[in-house]
Amino acid sequence: MKYYIIAGEASGDLHASNLIKEIKKLDAGAEIRAWGGDMMEAQGATIVKHYRDLAFMGFAEVLLNLKTILRNISFCKKDLLEYKPDVLILVDYPGFNLRIAEFAHKNGIKVHYYISPQIWAWKRGRVHLIKRVVDKMMVILTFEKAFYKQYQMDVEFVGHPLLDALDTSNTVNNDFRRQNKLSEKPVIALLPGSRKQEISRMLGIMLKMIPLFPDYQFVIACAPSIEVNFYENLIAGNDVATVTSQTYDLLRNAEAALVTSGTATLETALFNVPEVVCYKGNRISYEIAKRLIHIKYISLVNLILDREVVKELIQNELNEINLQKELHGLLFNIKKRNEILTDYAELKEKLGGSGASARAATIVVSDL
Repeated sequence: MKYYIIAGEASGDLHASNLIKEIKKLDAGAEIRAWGGDMMEAQGATIVKHYRDLAFMGFAEVLLNLKTILRNISFCKKDLLEYKPDVLILVDYPGFNLRIAEFAHKNGIKVHYYISPQIWAWKRGRVHLIKRVVDKMMVILTFEKAFYKQYQMDVEFVGHPLLDALDTSNTVNNDFRRQNKLSEKPVIALLPGSRKQEISRMLGIMLKMIPLFPDYQFVIACAPSIEVNFYENLIAGNDVATVTSQTYDLLRNAEAALVTSGTATLETALFNVPEVVCYKGNRISYEIAKRLIHIKYISLVNLILDREVVKELIQNELNEINLQKELHGLLFNIKKRNEILTDYAELKEKLGGSGASARAATIVVSDL
């Protein structure tokens, strides 16, 4: 069978790579053409476009890069018709993927969606388009199934694929500190994001914590798709280490973490690392989003548990004073740390067990 997969972000690359691995177990002759990244390529996908060339954050940024986005959409449509896949598998990334889903449906290509867009957060009207053009929707959060049911859509809950990613990365690297020339000081992990825009915006405030916590060493988890000198220019003499493609080993060694909102907030929680969630966007984009978004929290940890488990510092609240206060509490308030870890245990129960990638692959291949 021929599969065409589109993932537009680092997390999508990770989850799609595990999906590809499971598809190949069920379909030994699978041919896979994809938009994604290095991890999907490592599983045998032919990469048409890399996600690093696709990721634009916020309303203002999308407008500034509109010509590039429209060119990519046009190219993707042409490529789909030439490749003629048996199924198109879309991984989150709704702004782009829903346009492609509509085009594929019109041209008789079966459409499966793995990892639902977060339409329960904003742009709920998209559910009607999804209902019309998507043949199979596979969701990864329990409340998403109930959300779609309101619109008479029976979707498949497969569980969260992060649990699969952790299962495949559960070998502890005992030489992590030595290999990265880290000292014996306790570690604070900095996860500033995977796109240049958000890293540029977030890393500066995170680095201001370094002189305030001299008994700790700070380590940045660098995105593998971004060149090292980009980080070097931002670091500018700060006493901070960097690691690339070692985020999970970093979290295994961390006492606390400062994390830009996104999948990384959930990854950090699954490694039992107390965290502060940080987010500051383009002012215009933020003001627009604030009026459109229908959710109480921005981190997956808080969304899934429906209460504030980890502190979220958003926009103007993300400043040096607040960040220092919250990080100090994570490091030195034992009661607070224990409460967070107890909540993390509940979070893991809600996510279910591993096997999301295998369940999704079974649905895709069985449908074909």
